[in-house]
Amino acid sequence: MERKIVDMQKNITTRLEDIEKKHNIKILYACESGSRAWGFESPDSDYDIRFIYVNRLDYYLSIEKKRDVIELREGELDFVGWDLRKSLFLLRKSNPSLIEWLNSPIVYLKDEDFYKKIKKLMEKSFNPKSLMYHYLHMTKSNYREYLRGDLVKIKKYFYVLRPISALKYIEEKKEIPPIEFEKLINLVSISQNIKAEILKLLEEKKKSKELELKPKIEILNRFIEENLEYYENFLKKWKIKVSYPESFEFDFLLKEMIFRYEPQVCNST
Repeated sequence: MERKIVDMQKNITTRLEDIEKKHNIKILYACESGSRAWGFESPDSDYDIRFIYVNRLDYYLSIEKKRDVIELREGELDFVGWDLRKSLFLLRKSNPSLIEWLNSPIVYLKDEDFYKKIKKLMEKSFNPKSLMYHYLHMTKSNYREYLRGDLVKIKKYFYVLRPISALKYIEEKKEIPPIEFEKLINLVSISQNIKAEILKLLEEKKKSKELELKPKIEILNRFIEENLEYYENFLKKWKIKVSYPESFEFDFLLKEMIFRYEPQVCNST
């Protein structure tokens, strides 16, 4: 199993290098997203690879709007990358996807200096209310779509329980929640009987296939419904206003990375 993981990581790294060459870009950071990063993947789960890249100088000097996303699907590998300008623009608004990417426990490629600087910007941009609305919407939509029938997919419980746990963490700690689900639920206030039911289901999930069904779990459904109602009311009453950080630091990092990896500039120095 360990050899298979190492081989897959090498394969992913090689494919990222191929993407760099094909698109004439530099990948600054690449990580695992989704169930493998969250810690509740199935044996047959796909790999969700997400990355931030910087284009060549000419890309940013054109008046034409150009595509700022790279998407590629190869069997069980799903690659999605965002251009650095897009990434920084969204991060300044406390974008939940980027925050999760930057906190992923599984990293494939990383420019250490870039990562240190963008993490500082992430912390400055953190908007607890905005992030809580994101996790509330995720909880509500996934619960209504997947968990109200008599038979449900096991994995869908975690697509609801994880955002609920993130809501609790932000409320209690006023910090960005950790990505790993098991770590997260052990850091928030959840009754022991609910936590035991969740951990039992987590062990079952890791051994089951992606599409495996089981009868809905009434105790967890009640827990979800109670928290949905609570956080809808909580956010309506929570009076907090967080302004965007100044843009100059984001602009500076964009320019720094463009010129660091621009061949014409590198070759002339």
